[in-house]
Amino acid sequence: MTTSGTNLEHARAHNRRVVIEAIRLNGELTRAEIARLTSLTPQTVSNIATELEQVGILSSHLPRRAGGRGQPATPLTLNPDSAYSIGIHLDHQSLLVVLVDLTGQVRFRKLVHVQKPQPEPTLALIDHIQQEMRQQVKIDWRKILGVGVVMPGPFGVEGISSQGPTTLHGWDNVDIEARLSALTGWPVTLENDATVAAIGERFHGVARQLSSFVYLYIGTGLGAGIFTDGRIYTGHAHNAGEIGHMVVQPGGRDCYCGNKGCLERYVSLQAAYEACDLDPMTAMPEDLLNVDETQIESWLDTAIEPACQAINIMECVFDAQCVIIGGMMPQPLVEKLINRLTPLYNSVRSRYPKTARIRIGMSGSDTPALGAAALPIFDEFNPQYEVLLK
Repeated sequence: MTTSGTNLEHARAHNRRVVIEAIRLNGELTRAEIARLTSLTPQTVSNIATELEQVGILSSHLPRRAGGRGQPATPLTLNPDSAYSIGIHLDHQSLLVVLVDLTGQVRFRKLVHVQKPQPEPTLALIDHIQQEMRQQVKIDWRKILGVGVVMPGPFGVEGISSQGPTTLHGWDNVDIEARLSALTGWPVTLENDATVAAIGERFHGVARQLSSFVYLYIGTGLGAGIFTDGRIYTGHAHNAGEIGHMVVQPGGRDCYCGNKGCLERYVSLQAAYEACDLDPMTAMPEDLLNVDETQIESWLDTAIEPACQAINIMECVFDAQCVIIGGMMPQPLVEKLINRLTPLYNSVRSRYPKTARIRIGMSGSDTPALGAAALPIFDEFNPQYEVLLK
């Protein structure tokens, strides 16, 4: 085994990301504040800030701050027009495409209802939406960082990926990233819905200040996006967090994966639809807001115990700062679920009673697409500590 020192360019790239991340989390910072927060020297911060201003990523157009000795300090902010990204969410019944700027502001949104989308017609539809977006939005298209795509997982799992309502039929052998990259001319990243929702929450939601958390994503099925030490954990085949297929009720309800008593048979849109006598093939999440309250309570009665088990497992395995619950489930129902999740089982998190173990995250139909749009931004600007070891 050999050891090697740090390549200076890797360290510089890492420091640039650290400065951008500090400003992103705080909205605006002076150079002195950045130096204090990042432990970088004032000279290093000044050099990086000047460089990032010259390329347009940072802006110093805010009024100077008075106070202290010397000249008033000039706050730095992110320039929203310095970079853009595109998010695509394809599910069983809808295709949503969004364009966001560096600060997460949505510049374009197009929702198309589809039924059991097949590859070729869907790719043609995405191409049509892309052309419409280019015509309607007046931006510098050279500043597109890439395209994030979210589809229901799991990906490439023998005996699971082609079965049940939580996966898309007919897409098993389609190279989504290569096809869309050829279609758009931009780099494309594919992830499962729970992972991109966690990234979206890290960039734009309640996890902005968290480095380790688990995001429970309630979609047609149930998945988890896992952040550890500021980095997303995806696993060997991008299937980390497929907690929907943990058996929580041995001998329980039949699951499409072949097991009995899987978690998502109790905690998911699919399970809620069934409890409320809605057709899972045609129902939309918002339909759950119009059913009889006793049906929702009936679903919650069966979901609470499995959900508590899942939270206990996630806390004990990952020692997360908190578990965030969100996804495509309407927010009022997520709130009902969280309000019923007490008392939680004791876990390694029980030793920190003053901090919330559960938080409500972004919820609603736009959550996956916004998370997908955060993927290219995350890849470009999130600090990567592993480069310091190269």
